[in-house]
Amino acid sequence: MTSSSSSPPPLYMHDVFLSFRGKETRNNFTSHLYSNLKQRGIDVYMDDRELERGKAIEPALWKAIEESRISVVIFSRDYASSPWCLDELVKIVQCMKEMGHTVLPVFYDVDPSDVAERKRKYEKAFVEHEQNFKENLEK
Repeated sequence: MTSSSSSPPPLYMHDVFLSFRGKETRNNFTSHLYSNLKQRGIDVYMDDRELERGKAIEPALWKAIEESRISVVIFSRDYASSPWCLDELVKIVQCMKEMGHTVLPVFYDVDPSDVAERKRKYEKAFVEHEQNFKENLEK
């Protein structure tokens, strides 16, 4: 048996990982999307717990992202103001770059013509998130 330098294909536990801002979309768009995908036989991971302020995201959530074929990121008005959403997004982008993970963005209650204006809001949130992350590393 010859050895191969390529790594084995990833094992997927879920077809779709949903990343969303809970208080904005959990009880409307996201829950409807989840239900419709499940009805069609698609295995969906949706973290249905509200994280308490200051509490770290559990390793099980990182694993769920890694073990999903695709991530659907539901960008809503305040998605970028949530440190947890940004942490998820960083992990999703990391998986996209390192593992070829597919990412499908969905813009919920965000008008495409507002993208330039929203970009500034997202950039500000990313800068603040990065500063907080660096401060936490230094502690």
